Amino acid sequence: MGSKISNGFEIVQDLIKLRWVPEILKSIELGNHRYSEILTSIPYISHTELNRKLSTLVEKNVIEKRVDDSTTAYYLLSFGKDLVHIFYHLEDLEDKYFS
Repeated sequence: MGSKISNGFEIVQDLIKLRWVPEILKSIELGNHRYSEILTSIPYISHTELNRKLSTLVEKNVIEKRVDDSTTAYYLLSFGKDLVHIFYHLEDLEDKYFS
């Protein structure tokens, strides 16, 4: 049982510490599903970095990529929704204890 918790924590920790991941997931959660919407909603992220992170998040089953009639959109999977919840909770902790 302990190793399962440890493995889960490591996976979440690896995703949390990646630059831009919280911003990307929160952007999608706020309704920015198209690549251009996500890019516009996050100041200073480059095309290369956004492409890289979206690929990683799809690979890790955090988000899914849907292509319909030449339109590509990204949606949170259950894991992604849980991560967004964690990000908001961490922001609440920061506001409560470090502001």
